[in-house]
Amino acid sequence: MLTILGFAMIATFLVLIMLKKMSPIAALVLIPALFCVVVGKGAHLGDYVIEGVTSLAPTAAMLMFAIVYFGVMIDVGLFDPIVKGILRFCKADPLRIVVGTAVLAAIVSLDGDGSTTFMITVSAMYPLYKRLKMSLVVMTGVAAMANGVMNTLPWGGPTARAATALKLDASDIFVPMIPALLTGLAFVFVLAYVLGRRERKRLGVLTLDEVLVEEKETVLVGAGGGTSQTPGGGSGTASGAASGSGADAEEQDERFQALDPDRPTLRPKLYWFNALLTVALLTSMIMEWLPIPVLFLLGAALALTVNFPHIPDQKARLAAHADNVLNVSGMVFAAAVFTGVLQGTGMVDHMATWMVDVIPEGMGPHMALVTGVLSLPLTYFMSNDGFYFGVLPVLAEAGAAHGVTPLEMARASLVGQPLHMSSPLVPAVYVLVGMAKVEFGDHTKFVVKWAALTCLVILGAGMLYGII
Repeated sequence: MLTILGFAMIATFLVLIMLKKMSPIAALVLIPALFCVVVGKGAHLGDYVIEGVTSLAPTAAMLMFAIVYFGVMIDVGLFDPIVKGILRFCKADPLRIVVGTAVLAAIVSLDGDGSTTFMITVSAMYPLYKRLKMSLVVMTGVAAMANGVMNTLPWGGPTARAATALKLDASDIFVPMIPALLTGLAFVFVLAYVLGRRERKRLGVLTLDEVLVEEKETVLVGAGGGTSQTPGGGSGTASGAASGSGADAEEQDERFQALDPDRPTLRPKLYWFNALLTVALLTSMIMEWLPIPVLFLLGAALALTVNFPHIPDQKARLAAHADNVLNVSGMVFAAAVFTGVLQGTGMVDHMATWMVDVIPEGMGPHMALVTGVLSLPLTYFMSNDGFYFGVLPVLAEAGAAHGVTPLEMARASLVGQPLHMSSPLVPAVYVLVGMAKVEFGDHTKFVVKWAALTCLVILGAGMLYGII
């Protein structure tokens, strides 16, 4: 019964948010609360929620201060050269812009943190998509898939979890998987090319001069709503924005000012300090010198103090980014209700056991393939911790009975990561859709099929190369 209710709860959540009948935050809170009562454990709801909040509190803190940190870096102009460089390279061509999104997301993903990757990628690419009226879900989808492939780096999380769960060396798992992962990454680039051609066909190609002239005329104006898949972009002048007329004045977006060379928050004399601070922060994350929440807390405090020494200016910067902070942190704590109920009621354990039990006996020698396929839905519907520490050891034990090595099982378990990065249980995805102003349901409808296909390409390549 718990298995059925677990799947029903997840299905209900996904259907309601994709049909836009409920907001993600409301759905993440109310649906698990309802199912907790149905299961007959409503009296323990408070315990489950507190446990979930406790487990995700460090993640929420990290996201809050990471948003402040990178928001300040955007304000002071750290990423302006990246934006301008990509604009000149892409030449206002939608095809090049989509491919550039995939390349940028893959490169930034080397730091091993999805939230950081999405912040930098969206900050750099959002003005281009908005100005050319490109589909924002293409940007979020491509970025999520590229990051999902790169998330398998040993310091990214899943590989380390698999190694820990099965008592293996992370390098023994990851290094042989490199050819299959490179194949998956190449597929993401090809997919970006195809999606870019589709956008080019729909929109055409502007010249660089046309885009720069239009950007100069509208640099202080936030164009129309950004939640649709093909957002419209209004135009106007700075004086029009100052007059506060119409929806454009109400929806001003500071990311448009990232290309404004005269905005008052720029700190050109501190550019190299900010660059070195960012490099030091990312290096500290990779080397694990301090917990990531602590690093971003210290980094945000230092960035604010040095770049904006006057307290009113600091308050203004915090207020400017409060909307993103509240949206993302609120989503994380709401997700804590969902995960808390799933784990506390035992639904996730029963779902995993059922998945293992339904595997036909004849598939025993092919347990690596089975694990690869199961990693798609299981890592989407549960956390990486739940899958790698709860399900993978059970699957590995079943595989060992048929001669399948733990290394093969561990490698196969990494296959589902491109889809996992768009799971509603991954806090980083809310940073992605929140900064891009895309509805989570729109992102889900767009990305799931392409991400699942990317996973299957990696699985097929692993089997072809004899890795899995």
